[in-house]
Amino acid sequence: MLEKDGVATLDNILDIFPDKIILKKPKAIIECYKEIPCNPCSTSCPFDAIFIPEDINKRPEINYDKCTGCGVCVYNCPGLAITVRQLKDGRVSLKIPYEFYPLPVVDSSVNVMNRSGKVITKGVVTKVQLNEKMNKTALITVQIEEQYYQDAMTIEVPYGS
Repeated sequence: MLEKDGVATLDNILDIFPDKIILKKPKAIIECYKEIPCNPCSTSCPFDAIFIPEDINKRPEINYDKCTGCGVCVYNCPGLAITVRQLKDGRVSLKIPYEFYPLPVVDSSVNVMNRSGKVITKGVVTKVQLNEKMNKTALITVQIEEQYYQDAMTIEVPYGS
């Protein structure tokens, strides 16, 4: 599927997701499925948790022991290919990059979509972060049910926005 329509297959997704136990704390999930020359995630990580192998075309790798889930890599990724996820009490905290206006409002209900753009569930916005150093890419944190922890990718932009 990835080669044909740009949507990651279940095998692609399972290959990059860590074990659930690791996601008890917030961790970055890097969804770079193709090898391209790119490194803003590794150069921006304040904890040196993300590294690019010697060949800059290789996919980034992450050391989950060092990753704090801070989100700096999320808003620095030009491909919007990084999210932060945490599993807690049957829920997922999903931190996503967001580049649309108006920004969602804390405590608002939003449609959560999968990688194909299909709405899969509702979520509640718990945090909206945007400051000057984020270069116009906001970080939106949404709470959803745990069953969607691998499928959820972004939120729907409201019509009329």
